[in-house]
Amino acid sequence: MNVLLIGNGAREHALCRSLSLDPDVTALYCAPGNAGIAEVAELRQVDPLDGTAVAALAVELGADLVVVGPEAPLVAGVADAVRGAGIPVFGPSGEAAQLEGSKAFAKDVMAGAGVPTARSYVCTTPDEVDEALDAFGAPYVVKDDGLAAGKGVVVTDDLAAAAAHANSCDRVVIEEFLDGPEVSLFAITDGETVLPLQPAQDFKRALDGDEGPNTGGMGAYSPLPWADPKLVEEVLQTVLQPTVDELRRRGTPFSGLLYAGLAITSRGVRVIEFNARFGDPETQVVLARLKTPLAGILLAAANGTLADLEPLRWSDDAAVTVVIASHNYPGTPRTGDPITGLADVAAEDAPHAYVLHAGTKRDGDAVVSAGGRVLSVTATGKNLNQARDRAYTALGRIHLDGSQHRTDIAAKAAAGE
Repeated sequence: MNVLLIGNGAREHALCRSLSLDPDVTALYCAPGNAGIAEVAELRQVDPLDGTAVAALAVELGADLVVVGPEAPLVAGVADAVRGAGIPVFGPSGEAAQLEGSKAFAKDVMAGAGVPTARSYVCTTPDEVDEALDAFGAPYVVKDDGLAAGKGVVVTDDLAAAAAHANSCDRVVIEEFLDGPEVSLFAITDGETVLPLQPAQDFKRALDGDEGPNTGGMGAYSPLPWADPKLVEEVLQTVLQPTVDELRRRGTPFSGLLYAGLAITSRGVRVIEFNARFGDPETQVVLARLKTPLAGILLAAANGTLADLEPLRWSDDAAVTVVIASHNYPGTPRTGDPITGLADVAAEDAPHAYVLHAGTKRDGDAVVSAGGRVLSVTATGKNLNQARDRAYTALGRIHLDGSQHRTDIAAKAAAGE
């Protein structure tokens, strides 16, 4: 199988790593990729948002499957262009990807499907914003309706800050605050059959102790030793399958990766948000535990044959990933700094720990930072304690001037093992 993957982050590196280990994958391409992906896939240049160009590249490469990693190309309809060229693609149509592209659309779908979520208001004027903030009270949850690369959500007790964020957006969703721990659950679907993966938890705040601003995610772990063993089945029945059925009923079938961000509240499971693609950094830990070869699963989703697959096989090991971010992330990150120690991790810590690249590029013989989140140091172990130790040991070998990372990823869950 010839596979072309679109994207350039750590999520795409994790996907490429898994695909490169799949014996059915004979050729693997990534466009545009990054310095780390170049070690497992052949890089090609393409504008990820240009569906015509992506489809043309897929035809040129003789791709048997195209995997679209990030959300922006999906919302832009890139999967539609590839499907139009007659090539199987893992990723929803532009219309179905509005489940992530518009918070208001997602709320409407959840209402139609009877999916439990936070009560909310969609606001477009300052007066509507003031009314909604007043109705719910603190803590205020304010979400930009459109795509914001994981940074469009503000949760604050500061009324002025909440109003300022709301009024900086064209359209905004203001909703009630959901208490309880958060869980990310991915499911692969062909529009009818829904195949849930293993749950993970990620860490959105920049600083230890869940302090600081929201980010795209600073680390993740899986499994969740504290979660109800029946959680996945419950979410499949109450959230994932009803949502896929509702989208099909509306004439916008969703095939690809449906990601449910969940709050386990005192009143039961509630959906915080949907995404239309693998999450970053949760993909890094979920794929680290998946034993079934990946390409066949993604192709079955693209071809509508998921129901024919054998049950997925999972490792009993735990996985932890810790993000190394550049100076000043999530503000305006500093780029162009050299990264050292990557070869040391490969020599000393493999195969239990490895580095997935996010914002990196080659500069001559050096690898330098090229974005806010730069690396995801990922490790497995017999339990979360061992996986944490291995991840942080490997991270200690890496140097990036001015970089930052959280020291408490999975600490609480590991302490409870």
